[in-house]
Amino acid sequence: MSDANLTDAFRKRVEELHGSLSIPPDYIDSCCMPLQVEEVDLCDSGCDVFGREQRMTPHTFKCWESMQCAALADAIELLLVSAFRSLDYQYALFRKKLSKGQRLEDILKVNAAPGFSEHHTGCALDLTTVNVEPLTEEFENTRAFCWLQDHASDYNFYLSFPRENPFGIIYEPWHWACRK
Repeated sequence: MSDANLTDAFRKRVEELHGSLSIPPDYIDSCCMPLQVEEVDLCDSGCDVFGREQRMTPHTFKCWESMQCAALADAIELLLVSAFRSLDYQYALFRKKLSKGQRLEDILKVNAAPGFSEHHTGCALDLTTVNVEPLTEEFENTRAFCWLQDHASDYNFYLSFPRENPFGIIYEPWHWACRK
């Protein structure tokens, strides 16, 4: 299947899932984030802080291992919270939040819609460190976050959702993506 056909098939699947979530039909074209096609070339990358097996692209894994080792050499422990998420996994996150009564517009400020999550690419990692509740802004007050700000780019990582980012996603000091 050509890249164009793969992208078209992915877009069609995203449209179907969005319809099921009551995301407006024009969201794909009006969203300020790019569509993120699911990566298929993934490698096992160990367990996250919850003991779940994680996967990421081989390039991201190599960069992650190098960055984690360098941080540890500076007495900083970087821990993985999550990596690759499939389109179906992202969809399930939305369904779960909607079933708990959360409003779609509020969910879209916290989670990228299915098809738009950087986690689909296998290049995005949610990180934490010891003694910090994962996925909280508290992470920005840690030595680990300061270390990432100073060194992550040396390992091809960047903070995807800084404060007041143009994507309308909340500030996520824990979410780092690897350049391909």
